Parts: sequence; C-alpha cells; structure tokens
Amino acid sequence: MEYFLTEDQLEMKEIARRIAEEKMRPVSEKYDEEAHFPWDIVEVMRQADLFAILIPEEYDGISGKVVDLAIVTEELCAVDVGIALAFGVTGLGMYPILIGGSEEQKRKYLPQIASGERLAAFALTEANAGSDAGAIETTARRDGDHYVINGTKQWISNGGEAEIYTVFAMTDRAKGARGASCFIVEKDTPGFSFGKKENKMGIRANSTRELIFEDCRIPAENIIGREGTGFITAMKVFDKSRPMVGAQAVGVARGAFETAIRYSQQRQQFGKPISSFQAVQFMLADMATQIEAARALVMQTAGWWMPGSRAMPRNPPCVNTMPRMWR
Repeated sequence: MEYFLTEDQLEMKEIARRIAEEKMRPVSEKYDEEAHFPWDIVEVMRQADLFAILIPEEYDGISGKVVDLAIVTEELCAVDVGIALAFGVTGLGMYPILIGGSEEQKRKYLPQIASGERLAAFALTEANAGSDAGAIETTARRDGDHYVINGTKQWISNGGEAEIYTVFAMTDRAKGARGASCFIVEKDTPGFSFGKKENKMGIRANSTRELIFEDCRIPAENIIGREGTGFITAMKVFDKSRPMVGAQAVGVARGAFETAIRYSQQRQQFGKPISSFQAVQFMLADMATQIEAARALVMQTAGWWMPGSRAMPRNPPCVNTMPRMWR
C-alpha cells in the first residue's frame, strides 16, 4: 500500500516506525505491567515533531491531515497501543478546538500541542453517558464572565497527565442534546481534580481516570463555539477521529501478524520451521490479505478528509466521485 504515499508521508511513516521499534518496544512490557505513563517516549515524540503532524501548518504544525495521522497511528500501534495513545488521544482532545474553536483559541492552544509542550484529552464520557452523548449530567452555569462547571467524567484517556481538556457539559438541561456545550479546561484550574485511576486489563501504559469538577470556574471565553453546539461538535469530532481508531486496529493486527511470522520461522516440527508447511502458509496468507484489506479501507476513509475532498458520503462512493488520490 505504500505506492500512493508521498515522500513526506513515507518520512513520517519511517520516523514513527523507528520510534516504535527502537524506543517503545524495549519498554513496552514493563510499562504495561507497571501501568507507567510513557513520558520519556512522549519526549522522543516531541523532539521528532510527531505531535506537529496533528496540527495544520497555520497553527505551527506540519500536517493536520487525517490520512497522515492514520499512517503514524498504525506504526505506533503495531508495537504498543497504550504508549501510542499519548499521541492519539492528544489528537482527539485537540479536535474540538480545531473544529469549533475561535481563532484566538486555536492560536493559543494548537501551537502548544504541535510543539508537544502540552498533551490534550477529550472529556465526554460519564458513568451514565457514553454512546448516549446527549445524556451527560455534568453542568456548566454562566456566572458573569465565567462558567461554573460541576460533575464527573469517567474513563478519560490521558486523564491526569494531559494539561488541556475539552470538556462537554450541559448549559441547558431542558434542551437535551441541544443544551450541551464544549469548554476548554486547563489542568491546574481551581475546582478541577482527578479521581480514580482505572486498573485496566490492557493498554495500561495510558492513564484512564475520573475528572472531578467542583465549582470549577473557567473564563467565559473558554467555551468552544456557542452554547448548545457541544453535541454537534462532538459528532464532528467523532466523524474526523474514527479513521484513527481503525488505524489502531490495523496496527494491532499487523503487530500480531508479524509476531506470528517470527514464531512460525522459529518453531520447529519434523526438522523444519512450521513456516515451511503449506497449511501454515495458507493461514499467514489469509491474515496478510485481511490486514491489507483493512488498511485499504482505513486509508480510503481517512483520504476523504484531505483538503479539497468531498465530505464523507452516506453511501460508499463510486469511482467517479472518489478523490483523485484514490483513482
């Protein structure tokens, strides 16, 4: 699938691959066992300008293209999803600002994320509101030049480690989903604290925590868009970020496949490596085919977000309406 990548994309892919193999793999098992947040790997990513790939050039980034994020995400996740989430969740957390933020908000926060100076997190989910985003119970009440936020967010990736949080809260409960709004909350804001850190079965190198808001006052200028546009912002974020979830899955599948190949070459039966047996070769070929097909689907989906391309259609596109890069 590398035949359609530009020179810049091939360079991004190679940089991400080297970070994954040379820096992440040696500590992957240890960090997962100890649930250790990978700040040393974050520093390597920062020095390699990996976070700048998340952000468009006009805000001191180098890309911002969804297809580029998918390329990098697959390479990182082929080694360790938990460590890779420090990068991926920062992208998720910055999307509300990029999609719905004011120009002042973008110029204040996006360069900080592009430089790797500050990580971001996305705070929508609650104990009783996940897939049903319109059921959130956290509230934000206007008080003069501030909003006062009260409530609890649950299972927030990068929780406690990120310094920029995009938080969804109800500004008008009577309107249901139309009463939700989105806010930027910085880590050290009074009234904002962190609760339980989850002891997870996997991806333990990323912190998953409660966010607690107790009369947390933030400037009114920290609202993203207008009151009541939070649900729309969340849906737009999901539309744009879901290709990276697919890229994570492709990366995990590829990592498992590469492990299977290595094992088949090492495991001996009847005096031969099992990779020489036709039945094993068939299984490996089927794995490779499915991974390649999944990658093609992810990359095609990510490609619809290229500048100048059409918005994602409701139905699969025909050849004549596909972006030029996919013809």
